[in-house]
Amino acid sequence: MKNKDHTKRSQRDYSLAFKLQIVDEIEKGYLTYKQSQKKYGIQGRSTVLVWLRKHGILDWKSKTPMKSKRPPKSQISELEKRIKRLEAEKEILNRAIDIADDTLGTEIRKKYLLLSLEASKEQENKDEPQN
Repeated sequence: MKNKDHTKRSQRDYSLAFKLQIVDEIEKGYLTYKQSQKKYGIQGRSTVLVWLRKHGILDWKSKTPMKSKRPPKSQISELEKRIKRLEAEKEILNRAIDIADDTLGTEIRKKYLLLSLEASKEQENKDEPQN
């Protein structure tokens, strides 16, 4: 019989509060799961991923690679920028309508608002599930 020296791996039990803290930090975008492993000295390669799947709010079960997923913080800031841009576009269009109304003596808003409302009602009726 061969005598081999086996070193035992130390398995550590982590409290639920600790696991939830790690999951929260990752989902808020403060750390990636790999950064959290380094920061807190978590040895297992998939330990944190298991916690994310079990305790996380986000969809960590999808097959999309982690590199292509953006942290929620960056998604939020991107969406906020988009909202600001769309609000600016809306303001420009409203000013253009006002100028056209004054210049041409028309009432574009009154005329097209009614058409817009009718179109949105038709769309809502199409979107409702049929029994």
